[in-house]
Amino acid sequence: MADDHIRYDILAQEALRGVMRKVLAEVARTGLPGNHHFFITFLTGAPGVRISSRLRERYPEQMTIVIQFQYWDLKVTDAGFEVGLSFSDVPEKLEIPFSAVRGFYDPSVNFELEFDVKTEGVEEEEAVVPAPEPVAVVPEKKSETKKKAAEAEKKPAVAETGGKGADVVSLDAFRKK
Repeated sequence: MADDHIRYDILAQEALRGVMRKVLAEVARTGLPGNHHFFITFLTGAPGVRISSRLRERYPEQMTIVIQFQYWDLKVTDAGFEVGLSFSDVPEKLEIPFSAVRGFYDPSVNFELEFDVKTEGVEEEEAVVPAPEPVAVVPEKKSETKKKAAEAEKKPAVAETGGKGADVVSLDAFRKK
């Protein structure tokens, strides 16, 4: 096999990150259209990730956030995005470079992107910002993003409802077996 001096693999990853960047920038500008919402899995130890020390302790490798009902201050740059989320009525700000994102999934249209992420060179001082402990994020493995997102669709998430919402009951509980 010939050597790939052009590095198509890297070019394809950058192009797909551009899709995610464009979608998030549009959502930051106009809000989520229709039933669209996103599960974004990222490596918590990747360079440039800024999350609370409690989040990092709870999810030392990776975590998934949901951009759906309650989020604020979504800002997108060429390098990454930041977003405010509420975890049990406790606000939290996350800063995530696109290079740290491992998976992007929109279950409303069954659209999924998975990325290779490099983790070398993380500066602990850069990456940790003290903040209160949130709940309702889903740790993921690379191959499980889509499966776990579908399972999370069936359950209410505190990060989405802020702990104040109607109870969700599965209709399967009432079906005859």
